[in-house]
Amino acid sequence: MSRSGRLFLLMDAMRAKRVPVTAAQLAQQLGVSERTIYRDIQTLAELGAPLQGEAGIGYVLRRGAFLPPLMFGADELEALVLGARWVRRQGDAGLAQAASNALAKIAAASPRDLRDSMAETSLWVPLGRPADGTQPADRYVQPVREAIRYEQKLTLAYQDEHGRATSRTVWPFALAFFEGKRLLAAWCELRGDYRHFRIDRIADVRQHAERYPTRRHVLLDAWRKAHEIDPES
Repeated sequence: MSRSGRLFLLMDAMRAKRVPVTAAQLAQQLGVSERTIYRDIQTLAELGAPLQGEAGIGYVLRRGAFLPPLMFGADELEALVLGARWVRRQGDAGLAQAASNALAKIAAASPRDLRDSMAETSLWVPLGRPADGTQPADRYVQPVREAIRYEQKLTLAYQDEHGRATSRTVWPFALAFFEGKRLLAAWCELRGDYRHFRIDRIADVRQHAERYPTRRHVLLDAWRKAHEIDPES
């Protein structure tokens, strides 16, 4: 590995830590000697990296410091490109454009060889209809997503699995993207409990200007606990 590449990895290793990390820990993680870590930290400090700490105690990046991740490994690049390509086919024009813009920004801030690697990545998300033949109601993905972001109520004209029509005012807090289906998790005012709504069964959406009374993260945490969902999922 080149020294410049190792310096980027060292910055990434410290960026991921909220508490000081020792040279010994960094050396083990990067597979180099502690002497090399001390030398690289000195180099980063001379280059103006926002580091705090000292030998024997540990090092940490100052809070609030913005360090653009200019260097990516091969696996990281493939994950970024594959993820963006998956997002672009999820039926949400806003997210699709955002995914393309994000890749363009990453490419613009990366060395030329990384831009070429991104363009030549051979991991693809197949296009076309989902395998089960369903077609999600794409036009409702974006308003639902925006309501989640701004913690706003929605009134849904909805059909259950038996085709029965109902109107529900909900507090949306999560949206799951399954292959061919989108599932909204929300607090339902009618039922006084958490409910799940398939986006393809929504006939109409009315957005409310008012925010719902409970913060989104509180609803999400309670929902996860009620359904024993891993917070990291």
